Amino acid sequence: MQLAARLPHRNGMMTMIRLYEPRYDEAEVVRLIRTELIPLSHSVHQLDAQTIRELPKRFRSGVTYVAAMSKKSAPISFIHFEVMGEVLYLDMMVTHPDHRNRQWGKKLMAHSEAYGKSQQCKIARLFVDQINDKAHKLYNKLGYYTVQYYPELRCYELLKPLTPL
Repeated sequence: MQLAARLPHRNGMMTMIRLYEPRYDEAEVVRLIRTELIPLSHSVHQLDAQTIRELPKRFRSGVTYVAAMSKKSAPISFIHFEVMGEVLYLDMMVTHPDHRNRQWGKKLMAHSEAYGKSQQCKIARLFVDQINDKAHKLYNKLGYYTVQYYPELRCYELLKPLTPL
């Protein structure tokens, strides 16, 4: 699937949402996970070498979109997801702190949900860490509702129908 949507950026420059390209994106995506996502997780430590080593394999098993200034520039935001039967499983999403509050999460979620619909997914599913209130609020605004809390993981499970009920 070819994807490269050019979008205006606040400073007038164009930004694009494109498919993840490991040779250009892997180092920055791993850094974003390590510095922005893992610190929010109860079950993973920032220095967990095994988790970091497994990330390239994890990215090969699904689809990843990145927001970047060009085809070869480092990502400023990304989302990773997989289709499992009729479920779009949203795995990870991070935006660089310098680029937050610019709708990148919303745009990446919309692209992911469109992909899920094109694959006949009926529902989108994700987990959000208990302490990540901003993400939880974003997902609620985008139509996701909380179905369960997992105390052992300190995270919530959220769902959103992708087809009319």
